[in-house]
Amino acid sequence: MSTASKLTLAGTSLFAVGTIFFVHYGQQNEKAAMHAGVVRDMEQQRLKRERQADFEMQRELEGEYRKVQTVDGEGQEGNPKG
Repeated sequence: MSTASKLTLAGTSLFAVGTIFFVHYGQQNEKAAMHAGVVRDMEQQRLKRERQADFEMQRELEGEYRKVQTVDGEGQEGNPKG
């Protein structure tokens, strides 16, 4: 084998290995980014469920308070609003 053919073989082999490494590295980064998106979405869903539960609890408390307390047109001091 001539020196030129050896250099060509070595160059193309290095290029192929470099390309494979670069693509593999890119896929790993993309996979990690996608996983981070899934984790972020799960956290957002958890917060949404938590806030919804708090809202429902506040709605129930408001209903109970409205049953116990009467609301009329009077202000804090007992004077009519106006």
